Amino acid sequence: MTTFADLLEARRGDPHPGLVEHGRSLTWDEVVHEADRRAGWLDARRTKAPPNVGILLPNGVDYLLWLFGAARAGWAVVGINPTRRGEVLAADIRATDCQLVLADDEGRAMLEGLDLGPATEEVHLIDPIALGDPIETRRAVAEDDLLLLLFTSGTTGTPKAVRCTQGRLAGIAETAAPAYGYRTEDVCYCPMPLFHGNALMALVGPSVLVGATIALRPRFSASAFLDDVRTFGATTFTYVGKAISYLLAIDERPDDGYTTLTRAFGTEASAADRLRFVERFGCRLVEGYGSSEGGVNIVASPDTPAGALGPAPTGVDLAVVDPETGIERDRAVFDAAGQLLNGTAAIGEIVNRSGGGKFEGYYGDAQAEQSRLRDGWYWTGDLAYRDEAGYFWFAGRSGDWLRVDSENMAATPIEAVLARYPGFAGVAVYAVPDVDTAGGDAVMAAVELRGSGFDPDDLVAWLRRQPDLGTKWAPAFVRITDKLDETATGKITKVRLREEAWHADDPIWVRPVRADRYRPLTDADIADLDARLAARART
Repeated sequence: MTTFADLLEARRGDPHPGLVEHGRSLTWDEVVHEADRRAGWLDARRTKAPPNVGILLPNGVDYLLWLFGAARAGWAVVGINPTRRGEVLAADIRATDCQLVLADDEGRAMLEGLDLGPATEEVHLIDPIALGDPIETRRAVAEDDLLLLLFTSGTTGTPKAVRCTQGRLAGIAETAAPAYGYRTEDVCYCPMPLFHGNALMALVGPSVLVGATIALRPRFSASAFLDDVRTFGATTFTYVGKAISYLLAIDERPDDGYTTLTRAFGTEASAADRLRFVERFGCRLVEGYGSSEGGVNIVASPDTPAGALGPAPTGVDLAVVDPETGIERDRAVFDAAGQLLNGTAAIGEIVNRSGGGKFEGYYGDAQAEQSRLRDGWYWTGDLAYRDEAGYFWFAGRSGDWLRVDSENMAATPIEAVLARYPGFAGVAVYAVPDVDTAGGDAVMAAVELRGSGFDPDDLVAWLRRQPDLGTKWAPAFVRITDKLDETATGKITKVRLREEAWHADDPIWVRPVRADRYRPLTDADIADLDARLAARART
């Protein structure tokens, strides 16, 4: 084990291109020199307070130079999510004890007038010319020194700040680089946000280790993706599933398959999208499972079935259990077409019964930390099922549980069916209260349309023809929305959808119990639903 600061030191004197963006390029030797200039600036501002610095900058060379400088100076970087606003943004900064915040003009305007705790008067727009000379004597940095505070994506609730030490990030780089074939000759395109673990752990760390080139753009753009790939000569990139669906939605061009891309690494792209991507762009997508916390990591093996996450890592006791009892769930059973037949019995929460794995805790949130480590196990909060051969299959987040007619089910298998409907460009399935029960759920789907309109009768007829649609899976409510909510990392979030239920400005269609067709939800319907809910003392 080593530190991330040591990985950077190993790049000193390296003439290979290190960081590039449109109009700017630095060799690795220049990167280390510039990082040390920033380390000197930070070192001069160290006090007895926690050396935590917030970065509110777009993706780019400057972001990474400051992150690298912090690593060299022994500071911890708080990646600030620019999609958050107002008091919740200020609360993120206060909760992580930021002493300084580094921002551009746009970021500084976002923070104007907010109570940022110690950083309120310490929001800096940095002129590189004014930084001064590199740090003369690099501060000794230990493996257990905090390096990153990474906010979780917040798909199911309030984001939490995950701790990542110097040693952990270096260790991830040492594991990921050979596992995903990183080479010095690679140009690693980084369209995912640098304030999140996807980009830092799966791309930046391994690239630093092997001395590959990191190519950056301010934010993900589906329309600019191929142009960027060709401009930079990119060979690999990281992604989340929604980004892949956006890339597949852009108009096809005859030269789509003629690029330098060889493979990409990410999470939550459907098996169908992965197949379409390699057919269209000639680039293989390598799926993995993990999180910023690091309690569980699953990587597909060469013999992993299409669509599965992969087997448990060697020596790690992973299981799928009932989240209430901890009893292991049944192994998955599939039909001849590969469709899951026993979801109710097979789907449960992924747990690491070996312990916390690489999880180093949450910053300032002992309660959330203890919840993750109940009974000596690490509870992921993610749903899955496991087949007889031991391969894990993703089934959604813990917030994706639905209990319909006393049966537990997960949203992801339902979404997989609905996503095949030709009229839907995007689907999010979630639970809303069943007003006819004391505690049950009804299935609701928010959808983005492909085309000009919604044909409810066609949907009903199509649903009847789906052999893998569970008997309780058909949505009771269909909400038509222009765009599904996403986190800054491109993951669909259902928090607002669940909270609003049938109270929404979007058009909603309802299929009453025992009815065989959908009709528009009216104001009278909403009043009736609310009254029946209140009568059962539910809100």
